[in-house]
Amino acid sequence: MSRYVRELSDRALALRLALAGRVHQYPEIQALKRFLSAFAIDCLFDVGANRGQYATMARKDAGFAGTILSFEPNPEVFAELSKAAASDRKWHVFNMALSDFDGTASFNIMAADQFSSLKTPSGAQDAIFADRNKVTKTVEMQCRRLDSLLPELRATHGFARPFLKMDTQGHDLSVCEGAGSVIADMAGIQTELGVRPIYEGGTGYRAMIDWLEARAFVPSAFFANNKGHFPLLVEMDGIFVNKALLDS
Repeated sequence: MSRYVRELSDRALALRLALAGRVHQYPEIQALKRFLSAFAIDCLFDVGANRGQYATMARKDAGFAGTILSFEPNPEVFAELSKAAASDRKWHVFNMALSDFDGTASFNIMAADQFSSLKTPSGAQDAIFADRNKVTKTVEMQCRRLDSLLPELRATHGFARPFLKMDTQGHDLSVCEGAGSVIADMAGIQTELGVRPIYEGGTGYRAMIDWLEARAFVPSAFFANNKGHFPLLVEMDGIFVNKALLDS
């Protein structure tokens, strides 16, 4: 694609998002679209899928045509995710959590379901989250390590260059640790980076960046993952590229 055509496409995307009240998503979509295309990603691991918002964005806004594997532990939200994916033959959904062990665990359903997590709310969280990020009930949920699950999924779906996206509400590092050595199979990783405390035991953004760098994943893009809470940045997303792709 020529630079002129790409700029026209980017401007059209920005206008469409602005008209839909989604202009805050433009940096993420633009970065994701470019990454998926440049590195020939053929499978998205959508970990912490909620109702399928990220997968839908990848399909409709970023133009991704490959396999999507979505994981969502909340059984009520999973029912909606299943409906969203039903008409897409390349979108497969799993009612489980990814973690650093194989087994079961108590999953916390929060007042606002997008905050639901294997972790508990932090006592130091900002007051604006207190009513939404509080436990209303818990459910027992299957957990899988990615290093035991990925070979099964690869055998079934036949992908070659996967991308790992995580939005697990403070649990992303555990997902990565559960990947073991197969983390190196990921062409890229998108993770939520906490700046302000939201969950007990949540990983701070500096520690997460350092962990990924130690495993040869380097920053490709950073962007706020919500409309912001001026004047404080609460959290952001980062896309990291596997350094092996840059050295080849």
